[in-house]
Amino acid sequence: MKDLHAKLLADFGIDFSDLNLLETAFTHTSYANEHRLLKISHNERLEFLGDAVLQLMISKYLYQKYPDSPEGEMSKLRSTFVREESLAGFSRACGFDRFLRLGKGEEKSGGRNRDTILGDAFEAFLGALLLDKGEKTVEEFIHKVMIPRLEKGNFERVTDYKTALQEILQVNGEIAISYQVIAESGPAHDKTFEVEVSADQRVIGRGRGRSKKLAEQAAAKNAVEARG
Repeated sequence: MKDLHAKLLADFGIDFSDLNLLETAFTHTSYANEHRLLKISHNERLEFLGDAVLQLMISKYLYQKYPDSPEGEMSKLRSTFVREESLAGFSRACGFDRFLRLGKGEEKSGGRNRDTILGDAFEAFLGALLLDKGEKTVEEFIHKVMIPRLEKGNFERVTDYKTALQEILQVNGEIAISYQVIAESGPAHDKTFEVEVSADQRVIGRGRGRSKKLAEQAAAKNAVEARG
């Protein structure tokens, strides 16, 4: 972690005090599982914390930046900006992919370039940064790394197919839309999910993904494209 510590200091002026905490932020469950006897912590709890602080910071920025925008528009923009694919892009831009600690199987299967893992690590880093340096430093980091791309629109915008499907189906009135996982495959650390989307209890689309969220998006995309 000394190289990562040096990079953070050089690139962002962040001098991490607790290097063990920093190391945990980049430790995937697959690595911790392969080293159970050493009782190594993984980054899921930090990811939980980082997700919360990221939502808060982006919400605060949007509220102040767009005083006349309704809640719905700000929610859509925030959702696009903090999506897994976008966070993975920020993680790559910061060079965080080089510092991931992955299990051997996860490494061989391409985990170092997997959006799910990279996005989770980015959130875990924010959680660790919050604990080590406080809310102000987290906000400064987000404004330095993320906000410029938001202002320029210079990040990968991913269509929110779930929202698009909802808008299509509800044009002529309320329709109950639901998503259900119908199958799971693969090891615990690298599952693939298959999801069905239904409208008024009628299946209208199916999709697969490396997370439930991605599978739901894939199912919604399938349903949207089926409608031309």
